[in-house]
Amino acid sequence: MTVLIAQDAPPAIRGMLKRWFIEPKPNVFVGTVNRRTRDKVLGYVRRNAAGMSLLIVTSEPTCQGFKIQRWGDPDRREVTLSGLQLVAEAWIDDEDAPF
Repeated sequence: MTVLIAQDAPPAIRGMLKRWFIEPKPNVFVGTVNRRTRDKVLGYVRRNAAGMSLLIVTSEPTCQGFKIQRWGDPDRREVTLSGLQLVAEAWIDDEDAPF
């Protein structure tokens, strides 16, 4: 399974993503595609959507069962703490931030 959370996605890119994913909420895309299709779709988005950012959650054979990646500059960041991938919105104290 793949979940894409997009920011500033142009209408053409949103329409293209709807070919392979459902959009249960604006700019949130969910689908089950194989790795090759996913990589081709993400490659197309990266080449054709300047200024857009993505938070990508994909199924992977890890202890959590998923992997988090980001592209561009999304407002949330992936953080690894004690071997677990988490998503951080903001830190109270910047000096304690792990990134």
